[in-house]
Amino acid sequence: MIFKWFEGISSVSWVIQAALIAALLLLASGLLVRRSLATTDGGVLPDEGFSVRNLLEVLVEWLAGMAQDRMGSEWRKYFPLVGTMFFFILISNLMGLIPGLDGSTSDANTTWAWAIMAWVFYTGIGIAKHKQKYLVKFMGPSFFEKEMFGRTVHFRLLIPIFMPLELVLDAARMLTLAVRLLANMFADHTVIAVWLSLVPVVVPAVFMGLGLVISFLQAFVFALLTMIYIGLALEEPH
Repeated sequence: MIFKWFEGISSVSWVIQAALIAALLLLASGLLVRRSLATTDGGVLPDEGFSVRNLLEVLVEWLAGMAQDRMGSEWRKYFPLVGTMFFFILISNLMGLIPGLDGSTSDANTTWAWAIMAWVFYTGIGIAKHKQKYLVKFMGPSFFEKEMFGRTVHFRLLIPIFMPLELVLDAARMLTLAVRLLANMFADHTVIAVWLSLVPVVVPAVFMGLGLVISFLQAFVFALLTMIYIGLALEEPH
């Protein structure tokens, strides 16, 4: 593998190399589309035939529609990070299908990094929007309420039980995001590598086709779940 060979002579982890290449490819694609939009009729007419711009516009519009449905009226504020997350993961997944390359999503460091960022992001959104009321979602049901000191006080008697459980379940979202992506991509890339070493012509092509579908689905699922978590964080706690 190219990245692992270069790791041996540079001491730079192959995961960092693969992640940097994916980031550069994402940046280059963005700059290419931006340059296309800067032309006289840019943004008005699509490119003729198949192009990077047309492909990205279709994907972005599709993701934007989902973001609006899952995150509500404030979706534009949070869509750039979710979109970046989707395209980075997709590019990294696809890199793992290319013989001689590795995708950074085949390593736990990358999947956990994105999962932690997703958790920090939606938790920060919830706290910024609802302040201390965001903690209400972890406290369990309100059995009764009473007017005290000019405000309504909710009595949540099961806080000692619900709080630990809800905190663990919330943190478990990071685990599901990281492990699902890692397990699927590591298994997919490993199967392709094994078949390439055994039968380098026909059979691997079948698995590569399946790998394209899996690569897209895993990026989509990761982005979709993040949108859902953001949407839940934006909801009024009760």
